[in-house]
Amino acid sequence: MKKDFVEQLLQQWAEERPGLDVSALGVVVRLQHLGKLLAQRANRALRQHELKHWEYDVLSVLRRQGPPFEMPATDIARAVHLTSGAMTTRIDGLENRRLVTRRRSGSDGRSVLIRLSANGRKLVDEALHTRLEDAEDVMQHLPDTERAELAACLRKLLTGLES
Repeated sequence: MKKDFVEQLLQQWAEERPGLDVSALGVVVRLQHLGKLLAQRANRALRQHELKHWEYDVLSVLRRQGPPFEMPATDIARAVHLTSGAMTTRIDGLENRRLVTRRRSGSDGRSVLIRLSANGRKLVDEALHTRLEDAEDVMQHLPDTERAELAACLRKLLTGLES
């Protein structure tokens, strides 16, 4: 198996601090680096649709809701891990591009509902295909059984950190 830069990092720590167990860094540093690489790939893939990654995230949250592709802004913010203030600014930009519309909730005048426009739906559906192609390209290095094992391990790690 081909070695990566993390092997050298671990070897250097083993030589400099032989009494330390640095094996957890082997996983964490790889995950951090993969996160950066995957974010770069996603940004490149979405650029052809004139979308930023955060824009895709917001649009895809709405698209996954099914008709009428609408939900409260606070729920969107929670789904994409943003503060409500940051979400407001981002929705402004999407609304200016006519990818979403905004309206006050009839049941709660304080709540703002965000709806995916027809243009937004078309764009996010096109971008989804690009994202899926890119994900398949990334995952081509692992057979299906290893993909499933990796997904299970990452799910376990993620749920442990989120709780």
